Amino acid sequence: MKNITIVSGKGGVGKSMIASSISVMLSREMKVVVADCDVDAPDLGLSLGLNDNDYESWNEITTNEKAVLVDKKCTGCRKCVDVCTFGAIKWDEKRKKPVFNSLFCEGCGSCELVCPENAIELKEVNNAVIGIGKTAYGFPIITGQLKMGESGSGKVIFIVKETAMKMAERERAEIMLTDAAAGIGCPVIASVRGSDYVIAVTEPTPSALSDVIRMLDIVKHFDIEHGLVINKFDLNPEFSEKIEKFAKSMGISVLGKIPYDRKFVDAIVNRKPAVIYDKQFENVFNEIIDNMKNAIGI
Repeated sequence: MKNITIVSGKGGVGKSMIASSISVMLSREMKVVVADCDVDAPDLGLSLGLNDNDYESWNEITTNEKAVLVDKKCTGCRKCVDVCTFGAIKWDEKRKKPVFNSLFCEGCGSCELVCPENAIELKEVNNAVIGIGKTAYGFPIITGQLKMGESGSGKVIFIVKETAMKMAERERAEIMLTDAAAGIGCPVIASVRGSDYVIAVTEPTPSALSDVIRMLDIVKHFDIEHGLVINKFDLNPEFSEKIEKFAKSMGISVLGKIPYDRKFVDAIVNRKPAVIYDKQFENVFNEIIDNMKNAIGI
């Protein structure tokens, strides 16, 4: 099985739209399992036509802890207030005791370490859910959703990928396609680790190129083969050419260029992959997939 991850240096460049169309095209000839690892804002399922209630199951998971005060043990030394760098602990002047805000707490444990009375405990919290469903196109999707105000997205992604891998083994899948979060933070690192190939999506703007270059530094750190897709290339042909020249100078394959078309927006609004909404898009995605296959030898 090959693990393919789709990334972008910034949001809004069409990564999930591209992921949905590639997954549908691949599923016509191979067994595919899809993982949505953008757990802060998962929308791949929406692009594939699924609402939350369309998933077969949702399971709460715990990947984080929160500090809790054991009030009867607290002597009001204020050490926990001074050590918290996240502003999660405030001082109640009336009670002469600290007050803990769970929304700001990152579960780092510093307050527990400095408390001389052992009056602080770290307790596990259900900070996310994982959904398992099946698309109308015949392949399963595993998605994670971080709960409002919670942290620990990197660990949640690890569980999403682990669940997807087990599903892929049961299904005897040939491809696991992962839609990563945008950017270069912890969620992206957790998404790309263990990938066999990465597809980086960009658009012809200076900010998008700058961000995808930083994104590719992460991919290179893990020594993962990768290629580039330029979305909406015809909106700025000169800058698209600049991106192609950059890619060539760095030995990066340009897997394909996708033109701007209002129908891509219509497809998203109608919660359909572009290749389903309008079959004319199949050619451009076939080119991307064929180039990717050649790169990884499948």
